Amino acid sequence: MGNSLRCISQDQEQNQKKPTVVNGGGESSNSEKHVRRLSLLPSFRRRTLLPSLSCAGSSTSGSSTSKKGGVKTKKKIRERHHQEHHHHDNEKDSRIQEQTLAATNVLFSQTPRNSNSAPPFRRSTSVVYPSSQPPPSAVAAVTGSVSGVLTPKKSTCGFVRSSSNRQRSSTDPELKVEGADTKRFVLVHGGGFGAWCWYKTITLLEKHGFQVDAVDLTGSGVSSFDTNNITSLAQYVKPLLHFFDTLKPTEKVVILVGHDFGGACMSYAMEMFPSKISKAVFISAAMLANGQSTLDLFNQQPESSHDLMEQVHLFLYANGKKSSPTAVDFDRSLLRDFFFNQSPPKDVALASVSMRPIPFAPVIEKLHVSEKNYGSIRRFYIKTMEDDYAVPVCLQDAMIKSNPPEQVFQLKGSDHAPFFSRPQSLNRILVEISQIPSKKSS
Repeated sequence: MGNSLRCISQDQEQNQKKPTVVNGGGESSNSEKHVRRLSLLPSFRRRTLLPSLSCAGSSTSGSSTSKKGGVKTKKKIRERHHQEHHHHDNEKDSRIQEQTLAATNVLFSQTPRNSNSAPPFRRSTSVVYPSSQPPPSAVAAVTGSVSGVLTPKKSTCGFVRSSSNRQRSSTDPELKVEGADTKRFVLVHGGGFGAWCWYKTITLLEKHGFQVDAVDLTGSGVSSFDTNNITSLAQYVKPLLHFFDTLKPTEKVVILVGHDFGGACMSYAMEMFPSKISKAVFISAAMLANGQSTLDLFNQQPESSHDLMEQVHLFLYANGKKSSPTAVDFDRSLLRDFFFNQSPPKDVALASVSMRPIPFAPVIEKLHVSEKNYGSIRRFYIKTMEDDYAVPVCLQDAMIKSNPPEQVFQLKGSDHAPFFSRPQSLNRILVEISQIPSKKSS
């Protein structure tokens, strides 16, 4: 196996040819086998050729030496050979032990046993995202106002060597979160997705000191509910409404973020809980006007974009072909082209095994919102650009024009899933939105 060979010594081969002599106890006198594992080293040739040379010498001297004397000579040569080999192995083992002991002494000399400091060799941070930690002052401000926030003790600089402890300057706008309007984000996934899709965004926001919650809507993610049995938008968004119902009085204000069809879902929650939401962020999401459904919105797309959309979506008819569709599934072979053309392969693989059908009834239901509730919440829109084929730029512009938000941000180089394809840029925009001060009432 590997770089090793099983070598049977010459006396074993001779013993195999001789008849076995059985002792009185029934055991063979030659029961032990000399099997040695040899690594492919330069000394291999010297070790294996030595017995063969002794055999050749004994065969040529048959006229002057008896057979019994030749066997004794060969046994002495083999014994000397084994002794030299064992001596070489003992020297090698002692050398390895000395090197191991020296390395251990170096490690313990740099990291005292009674010290609480971190070891000098930190774990690899090659995949740590850049600008993922606020300065110490910001961390203190965050942890003082919000309990249970996951915050690393030391700042981690973007794409640096793992042994570096250099901290970013506190003047870096990316790391200053003490001016944030709120320290809590609530993330709402799009149609077919689940809370799992936000794993990068959750990690980055938590490293900034924010508290983050990602909700699985009914029939999505870990929810076991059958999407074919969802008959209304209220039933679909019930887990999100339950989240706001269970908020403590001291946790009234959150930043609500929605993606794709999650925009319509969080708009429903904005109408129900306007006092508990400070800002709403739509990421390539359905930002509907009053009396509009998500299906009405997507029917506004140009016909040129309908071909791929019709190919990737598969209607499910749980109540029979003569009835209306109950859910919309996806052609998994087209997911990369339609949703994830700029996303890493590992995230595409994650989505292909995690995405679930979209309930059809909430898609065709018209949303009813009021200026008093929904209109009182500050809205921001993050546009994904030309690589988004699920919600094209022209459709995003139409929503922004008909229902203008307070501010629009552009996310270049992203597909329809910026939490996969552009997680750092998305995080930077979300942190920036959290820092936008509240409008003072006149």
